[in-house]
Amino acid sequence: MAQKDKSNKLAFLSMPAPASYVAGLGRGASGFTTRSDIGPAREGPSAEVIAEAQMKRGEEPDYDPDQYQDPENETGLFAGTVYEADDEEADKIYANVDDEMDKRRKNRREARETEEAARVRAERPKIQQQFSDLKRGLASVTDEEWESLPEVGNLTKRRKVRETRFFVVPDSVIVGDRNKIGYETHLSAEQPDGIASTVGETTTDFVELGNARDKVLSLKLDQVSSSASGLSTSINPKDYLTDLNSVVLKSEAEIGDIKRARMLFDSLTKSNPKHAPGWIAAARVEEHAGRMVTARKLIMTGCEECPKSEDVWLEAARLHSDNDAKVILAKAVQHVGQSIKIWLQAAQLEHDVVARKRVLRKALEVIPNSARLWKTLVNLETNPNDARVLLSRAVEIIPHSVELWLALARLGNSQHAKAVLNKARKAIPTSHEIWIAAAQLLEQETQDEAAAAAAAANKEDKSTTNTATAAHNKTIDIIDKTIEMGVRELRKHEVLFTREQWLQEAERCDEGGKPRTCEAIVKATIAMEVEEEDQYSTWLGDVETMEGKGRIATARAILAYALKVFPNRVKLWERAAYLEQSHGTGESREALLQRAVEHCPQAEVLWLMWAKKKWSEDGNVSAAREVLEKAFLANPESEAIWLAAVKLEAENGQYEVARALLTRARMVAGTSRIWMKAVVFERQQGHLDVALQTLQEALTKFPKSPKFYMIQGQIHQSRKEYGPARAAFAAGVKACPNEPVLWILASRLEEEDGKSIKARALLDKARLVMPNNDELWAEAVKVEERAGGALQAKSVLSRAIQACPNSGLLWSMLVWSEPRATRKSRATDAMTKTGKHPLVICTVARLFWAERKIEKAREWFDRAAKAASADEFDSGDIWGWWYQFEKEHGTREYLQAVIDKCTVVAPRHGAVWQAVAKDPKNAGKNTTQLLELVAAVLS
Repeated sequence: MAQKDKSNKLAFLSMPAPASYVAGLGRGASGFTTRSDIGPAREGPSAEVIAEAQMKRGEEPDYDPDQYQDPENETGLFAGTVYEADDEEADKIYANVDDEMDKRRKNRREARETEEAARVRAERPKIQQQFSDLKRGLASVTDEEWESLPEVGNLTKRRKVRETRFFVVPDSVIVGDRNKIGYETHLSAEQPDGIASTVGETTTDFVELGNARDKVLSLKLDQVSSSASGLSTSINPKDYLTDLNSVVLKSEAEIGDIKRARMLFDSLTKSNPKHAPGWIAAARVEEHAGRMVTARKLIMTGCEECPKSEDVWLEAARLHSDNDAKVILAKAVQHVGQSIKIWLQAAQLEHDVVARKRVLRKALEVIPNSARLWKTLVNLETNPNDARVLLSRAVEIIPHSVELWLALARLGNSQHAKAVLNKARKAIPTSHEIWIAAAQLLEQETQDEAAAAAAAANKEDKSTTNTATAAHNKTIDIIDKTIEMGVRELRKHEVLFTREQWLQEAERCDEGGKPRTCEAIVKATIAMEVEEEDQYSTWLGDVETMEGKGRIATARAILAYALKVFPNRVKLWERAAYLEQSHGTGESREALLQRAVEHCPQAEVLWLMWAKKKWSEDGNVSAAREVLEKAFLANPESEAIWLAAVKLEAENGQYEVARALLTRARMVAGTSRIWMKAVVFERQQGHLDVALQTLQEALTKFPKSPKFYMIQGQIHQSRKEYGPARAAFAAGVKACPNEPVLWILASRLEEEDGKSIKARALLDKARLVMPNNDELWAEAVKVEERAGGALQAKSVLSRAIQACPNSGLLWSMLVWSEPRATRKSRATDAMTKTGKHPLVICTVARLFWAERKIEKAREWFDRAAKAASADEFDSGDIWGWWYQFEKEHGTREYLQAVIDKCTVVAPRHGAVWQAVAKDPKNAGKNTTQLLELVAAVLS
């Protein structure tokens, strides 16, 4: 009975475990599931089974509204209805309501996020914000305080080294160790004739050690000094130990790479022994590894396997010494005797010129049609007759080598050269180089004849001079005809040379000092491949390109041809005049301008350039007057010519003549500029009443001219007549409200009269008319600065930057208004915002100047000047700053370079420059004098 109860009690062991049963869960075990617990994959219960189970439990089945939804059609209560306009309007209304609600929620959400971020930032501010007040305080630190700061040490937590502890050692230990390692250096009775030492029971003979070492070293040297081919190597046994000092130790990575490369090339040479590059690469790997003996063995094996490869033989010659290389190349010519490289290398190995010639002659016996060998041999000849004989033979064997024909032509006189070039032209009718060489030969004769004519002129031999001049003109015509004939012959033989290729040949002639040949090439080919309507623009572009490359003769030739085609184009004559001004002589420019005014008599600028050349460069005032008189006849009502004549007389002290010219000009031309010059002339002479009277007449004729109001107000202001001056500026502002200078002058008048409030009001009123004018904003900032309101000035400047974000003037002022520590970053922002405005670049240069970075400051001043010239913003203030900088830190050469560049540019703008230049005291001063005055004002 007890046994039956026991069996019933253990019956659960054969039963399956209940679901989610975890063994030992009551003892704190966490269960896990294995694949054996899960069993094979099977499908879950079907939907019918699930529904039946839910019904048994009394649960309602889940209803999925999208169960029978067609993804292509809308469902719902009104799925089958028609979507009308009312529905669309309702949808829009609901969408607008949703958008409005979303905006409200968005504003509340953004406000909440902003408050949260502000709260977090207040609790945990950034390190930059924590130290911002300390950083601002650094601006007040002086240089002495900076220099007195101590050097920062290494404050990192490093591991402290334990102090070494020493202990006293007993004498018995020291004596015992000494006996173990000591040597007895005295001779014992048993060894009177030798040198030995005894260590315990071991005897060491140092003489035997030295002899053994020498024997081993000599054996190694003997082994190295022999090679598999029986050739001696370049290793010198005496210097072997010294050469070991030059051995470069390689890293493990390099050694591994060398081993891999060695295995690769070993496999390559074994699988394809006839592949010459494989042997070369394998030898170079060994050379890189420092195993020269192995490299030589490999390359010699390559020569045996690939005897027809010239590269293998050349590599073998390179790896061996000169004597061994000669033997190798001697073997090479037996296999590849037609290789030019091998013969040239063999000749190069000979240090004696006679031996080198012998090798080259032997090479020519094998390869007689090699132009390279002939040229190398000719170059070794020092006697022109021998070289001529060699070249004569060379052109007989190789008649199609242009270089040999040209070399032969250069070795003889002119008659011989002509004969050679004629033969060459018949032998090679498709070569353009021969025709160009013939033209250059004729030009050389012309140059020699010109030198003879000059010498005859010095000797006053008029007959010889006239003969040489006639021959010179005749030869020039022959050059043009030669090039024209060459172009025709090349076309006949279907040699289609493009226009760009001919221009390149013209550039080479220009570079080689043959301008007449260059001009002949341009004449014959410049109109090729260019449509008639595109000729003018194309040729102007060619002139700009050639001048940029420095090919002045080519540019001059293109302009000369263009002027023949377009003789009435004023711009072409101007371009030619400027080219002669920069790169020509006074005579050439004189002749050009004379021709220019003959073809374009109505071009005022050409007459003025000619008169200026006579006056400024030649110093001939009477000739300048004659030029202007001719200009008056051609252009009787020209304003520019009248004013040039007035300036000529006024600056030469002829004031009455200048006044008479101005009176006549007002009657003949009567332009506003002439009236203004008349007023300025009287003002410079000190006749202020006459100037005011002239102004009244001018204002009746030109009431909308702002400069008349400016001059009238300035004259009254110079007399301290503030009422009439104020009235003049007020009338000018009323007549010309869009002229900022009038508003600025009116403001300065009020400021000078002590009415700063009215000055601010005028500028505010001006900014209402012109809100984005940077000059008005800059003047408003200066008014606040002069009034002593630094904070107010900075506030106005901030508003100005917002109104004119791209103004270089305002950004420059903003940089200087910043503390010294933040000026560089502000200058970077200014460069980005203004697109590298010249004034901003000048500001950067001044920052480098303040930091004593001389070379950088000079470089940036140069950039500013170039940017001002390129942008037509020729601010004289930039030149004034640069001049002052070189005056303080530059040499005399640097200072003179600035003066020369400024003279060429001749600036007319700039706040300080215009104030200085238009001051009646500085009337008649040149650019250099004005530059010095502007630099003094700026400093």
